[in-house]
Amino acid sequence: MHKLFWGGVLALALAGCEAPREQVTIHGRDAVPERLSDWHIVEVIDGELSLNAGVTPYDLNTQLFTDYAHKLRTVWMPAGSSARYAEEAFDYPMGTVLSKTFYYPKAGGGGVLRTADYSADFSRSGLNLEKVRLVETRLLVKREDGWQALPYVWNAGQTQATLEIAGDAIPMQLVGGEGGSNAFTYVVPDANQCAGCHADNHTNKAIRPLGPRARHLNKEYVHKLGSYAEGAQNQLLHWQQIGYLSELPELAAIPRNASYSDNGFPLEERARAYLDINCGHCHNPAGPADTSGLMLHRAEQDQRRLGLCKPPVAAGTGSGNRRFAVVPGRPEESILSFRVESTDPGAMMPELGRSLVHEEGVALLREWIAGMPGDCQ
Repeated sequence: MHKLFWGGVLALALAGCEAPREQVTIHGRDAVPERLSDWHIVEVIDGELSLNAGVTPYDLNTQLFTDYAHKLRTVWMPAGSSARYAEEAFDYPMGTVLSKTFYYPKAGGGGVLRTADYSADFSRSGLNLEKVRLVETRLLVKREDGWQALPYVWNAGQTQATLEIAGDAIPMQLVGGEGGSNAFTYVVPDANQCAGCHADNHTNKAIRPLGPRARHLNKEYVHKLGSYAEGAQNQLLHWQQIGYLSELPELAAIPRNASYSDNGFPLEERARAYLDINCGHCHNPAGPADTSGLMLHRAEQDQRRLGLCKPPVAAGTGSGNRRFAVVPGRPEESILSFRVESTDPGAMMPELGRSLVHEEGVALLREWIAGMPGDCQ
């Protein structure tokens, strides 16, 4: 009786204890695991996609459009290391791991929901898998010789994501918006295609992070996840506070992109922020689209290079037989509007990362162009 009693107490005590979680594990470039969980960055635990210790979520003022997917972004750095601030691109330490999980809120009947509302996505310490469907998680790992891009695709059971170097194509049903329900194919890029966006310097073709830069990060993170459990805080200050960012200047001296959907910002700033994150990685003086002469990154101020009354380098399918990139007052005659509204692989922009038209982004750019004075005569 005595043995049975203490055996029961021990069993209850063990049942009430969680197994210690393994620490983040960095694998060599040539020894990349097949399973995302072997990194211990984000893992499915008790019905959540949970963040490990030190894995810090972040968000962007305006994000790249990806077929209305929601995104959970995280950063992790080895103990004792930090990124050095620079206005254009931080100098990240070796061993940094950036993750971006693409997911959708669930809709009835196996579909996914088109919504800009993130409020129901999270539970105690991560994404609530009762409410969301995971699609893919992309890692960027800082190696001695540069960044390595790794795409992991989640299984139907939402228990594990496996490495898919060749990418994937996933049929989905998007529910919501004025169009009701819309069938589309979500495309996971292959590892080589990641360079199509992340190699924003066409000369050295080196992969670099695009989102976690000062102008995109300069905002409050509001979800109570990870080290933000106590509440909202400016992300750059938070990174400095937890030791992930050094040499940070005063916030007033740091650029900040607008939120494209926030009417509190001027229309010009919203449109430029949208073009910067969605197009500027190619359309910049060093980018893959440098020969186009169309510069859509934040720093560009020359109206002609921003497309105003600028003829295309090559006419035909890509131009929609329109004469100028931007015709003031006339979005319907502008190549820029035509390309962001197209789903033709030979014409649409961006070329990668979407199968659908971003209706809200299209409306913003149309409003911006329609309000421009002058003409191209």
